Amino acid sequence: MDIPLIKDVLNSSNVGREITLRGFANSVRSGKNNIFIILRDPSGLLQCVSHSGESAFREASEITRESSIEVKGILKEDARAIGGYELAIDAVKIFGIAEPYPMKKGHKKVFLFDNRHLWMRSPKVTAVMKVRSTVFESIHEFFNGNGFYEIQSPSFVGGSVEGGSTLFELDYFDKKAYLSQSWQLYAEAMVNSLWKIYTVAPSFRAEKSKTWRHLTEFWHAEAEIAFATNQDIIALEENMIKHVVKNVLSRNQDELELLKRDQTVLKNTVQKPFLRMGYESIIDLANKNGLNLAYDSDLGADEERVITSKLDVPVFATDFPKKLKPFYHKPNPSDSDHVLCNDLLAPEGYGEIIGGGQRVDDKETLLNRLREDGLNPNDYRWYVDIRRYGAIPHSGFGLGIDRLVMWICKLPHIMYAVPFPRTPRRIYP
Repeated sequence: MDIPLIKDVLNSSNVGREITLRGFANSVRSGKNNIFIILRDPSGLLQCVSHSGESAFREASEITRESSIEVKGILKEDARAIGGYELAIDAVKIFGIAEPYPMKKGHKKVFLFDNRHLWMRSPKVTAVMKVRSTVFESIHEFFNGNGFYEIQSPSFVGGSVEGGSTLFELDYFDKKAYLSQSWQLYAEAMVNSLWKIYTVAPSFRAEKSKTWRHLTEFWHAEAEIAFATNQDIIALEENMIKHVVKNVLSRNQDELELLKRDQTVLKNTVQKPFLRMGYESIIDLANKNGLNLAYDSDLGADEERVITSKLDVPVFATDFPKKLKPFYHKPNPSDSDHVLCNDLLAPEGYGEIIGGGQRVDDKETLLNRLREDGLNPNDYRWYVDIRRYGAIPHSGFGLGIDRLVMWICKLPHIMYAVPFPRTPRRIYP
């Protein structure tokens, strides 16, 4: 387990030293008197060469593209090679010889995702997954550094959070149950105990949408805070996104450069305050950019693409009309037709990555909101109970982590941001 990574040995102090590395043969090129192998590991690439007449030449000649190998040799400087170094092979150990490899340049998207188990090895996919790892690590780091408790909620639930049409229904010992759309209802019970809580977990929505930013299984970072207002939660969301993006810029420069990501907007996100616009102002902005939206129009992927395409920092869209948001959003005391909520829209056309707001905190308002949404209050008895016994003001949000990764890496579709994406048409591999 003490075998180093390629990036750890590529420096002048190791020139002339014997180095042992493990990885995959990213490519193999054979000549009459030599064999060039581009070795790949999670950290990068290194050219390795074996010459005829040398002890390792026979073993090297057996290696095929994507074979897994260990190579031992002397590190040399070579300005013509990748990274400016080359390994002169003295010995080869073969772990597995690869059959003819099906992955080539120019494959269409369907083929690539049908072979995602192999495509995962490519340097660009590896780069995205490294950024994704930093994003997850940074979210935990942010909450842990701000006094939050990490809490989990059930994946099997008995009711809807975001609407019955997007529930995955299943048989639960002869009863109806559903896969969780969000931890939120349970969080509103747990927040009374711990006051500052968060979770990072998968959520499931049976959305038949085929937009570029929807999955049926996605990863949520959700938080709930006792005694917090909508404005409090907006400030928390902004600080969290700044923390995550700052860490990616610091820890993933190599990956961002490999992905050819223009970092200007990411730097703006860290350095500049986010925009804040009320719902009506967002509609005005949309219409100035060529749309024709009424003041009660919902915003989907297409509308948000237009709204954010020319922005260079994220924008909070706040105070939506009540009829556009679920029952748990608290009506604005000064304008009962609107609710105290926020959607954080990523710039460059990416749109919503966070939905949050202040929750209903009194029983009668909640019962009325449930009825207005066509829901049976009896199905939410325990949730209503929270308002019966010492209800407190509280607010929270849910971050779509996959969407955040998609925007940070500037990917063309959310499927690229997930190791093995699930959509209405994809459950393989």
